[in-house]
Amino acid sequence: MPKIVDKVQKRKDIALSCQDLIYDVGVKKLTVAQVAKTAGIGKGTVYEYFENKDDIIFEIINIHIQKHHESFLESIKNVETTREKVFHFFKFVMDDSEENLKHFNGYKEYLSVVLSDENYDMKFFNNTCHLFFKEQLKKIIEEGINKNELIDQSINFVDGLMHFEKGVVCAKMTQVEFDAKKACEDFVNNLFDNLEVKNDK
Repeated sequence: MPKIVDKVQKRKDIALSCQDLIYDVGVKKLTVAQVAKTAGIGKGTVYEYFENKDDIIFEIINIHIQKHHESFLESIKNVETTREKVFHFFKFVMDDSEENLKHFNGYKEYLSVVLSDENYDMKFFNNTCHLFFKEQLKKIIEEGINKNELIDQSINFVDGLMHFEKGVVCAKMTQVEFDAKKACEDFVNNLFDNLEVKNDK
């Protein structure tokens, strides 16, 4: 009896086995031959699971962002204040550790592919990610309001926070010596100084 292959899982396994290639050689220099060699399979097998190189990159980035989603939800579980939770939301752009910068630069290259090609699947995926984080941010703000930590009007700033984060990502990618950490700290602290309920003693 022939072995039944889970094509969805096999696709993920191939992508996972060569995910660091994006960081080692870059998105634009990555080749199907390198993917095949790293995954220990033939080029023909790669094309059984992926349409082209961009499809491979999409799957790798997809896996990374899913992990980022899980990491974000885990990171805010035991955080007390809404202000601190929002800082966790900005961690991807604020964190200059070697590991995070590797992922950030990989995302930068991914965006360059999205911007240069009319790839509907990638744009749709970006929209899905945007909606996920917008919903999580909305929940965080709503919880802060329900705990009487934030004023009711705070909910109106969800979109503004989302757009600010994207602006900081863009600035960090395109400007020399841009201090993303300071920009986020100044903006979030100034915003929450005005949104937090003042308990007069």
